[in-house]
Amino acid sequence: MIINHRYKFIFIKTLKTAGTSLEIALSEFCGPEDVITRIGEADEIIRQKLGFRGPQNYQFQRVYSQNPRTYCDHKEETVKEFYNHVTAQFVKVNVSDRIWNSYFKFCFERNPFDKAVSLYYFLMAKNLDLPTNITDCLKSTSAEHLSSWHRYTISDQVAVDFVGRYETLHDDLETIRQHLGIPQAILLPRAKGNFRQDRRHYSKILPPESRALISSICAKEIKHFGYTWETI
Repeated sequence: MIINHRYKFIFIKTLKTAGTSLEIALSEFCGPEDVITRIGEADEIIRQKLGFRGPQNYQFQRVYSQNPRTYCDHKEETVKEFYNHVTAQFVKVNVSDRIWNSYFKFCFERNPFDKAVSLYYFLMAKNLDLPTNITDCLKSTSAEHLSSWHRYTISDQVAVDFVGRYETLHDDLETIRQHLGIPQAILLPRAKGNFRQDRRHYSKILPPESRALISSICAKEIKHFGYTWETI
């Protein structure tokens, strides 16, 4: 996740949508006051080699009274932080109304069926002792890994200004660049892109049980964005 004050944008990072590559690329345009959350160690090495800013300003402090209904003197200080796949709801609560209402908020979404296949191969590469059968594996993982709907919505309403599509990633990123007035192309490095070995269309990989599972878990984004089950 990134909050950029110069170009006034908030990037919400979703799963399996080239989010890490986007986060690295957008770091190029960040200054010392901007918020950049942590990413994986290998990906931080990519960012460092490119000379872009790394994690910064992601921790912040909030002070709470022990009992908000009383005027007690005792208070405890709690350190909170913005994190990699933070939700729009969390950002809204923890930035000023001015920033939330005036900054351009965006994220990316992907066909849930294709995203599920990408997630499967990512999980298999992590050696997490999950079932190797794709349907059983997807059943074993959290629904929040299959669907990012909750990350960019608040009360089931899209809370960002623009949702780009993974399928039209570069065109949509150029639209965002022009809107923000970033003076040069946003070039994406390759990060986390080597896990999927089977490059067949998802309809050749997902059995009916997997299709039904994804259709159920991702029903809201399928309906909102008009995703369909395609075959080739």
